[in-house]
Amino acid sequence: QVEVVESGGGSVQAGGSLRLSCKASTSHFDDYSMGWFRPSPGKERVLIACATCVSDGTWYVDSVKGRFTVSRNNVAKILYLQMNNLKPEDTAMYYCAARYRSCQCYSGIPISDFIYWGQGTQVTVSP
Repeated sequence: QVEVVESGGGSVQAGGSLRLSCKASTSHFDDYSMGWFRPSPGKERVLIACATCVSDGTWYVDSVKGRFTVSRNNVAKILYLQMNNLKPEDTAMYYCAARYRSCQCYSGIPISDFIYWGQGTQVTVSP
């Protein structure tokens, strides 16, 4: 069992920035690819950013490309999401999740592949 805990959410004005963190309680953090999720119309959660197990690759949904950056520190066992130029439509609960021994990131990863989830951190962007 791996516990993941998100932090760093808050309220900002449009154009502002936030940095989310996700701390994992495992000594084998580099066995997991990691994803950031948020709800989408008609879907409970969708993958918006993914980091490979050893930070040799990332993937982003089109709506956040160029604005969000996912990174990880495998020594500290923390996943980050730097969010810049935030827009009101980025307002959501953001979730971190871990995917065991499937290290690559790409479009169409089944959400069921992510087996450990945090409780989420709220991001609110005002106009």
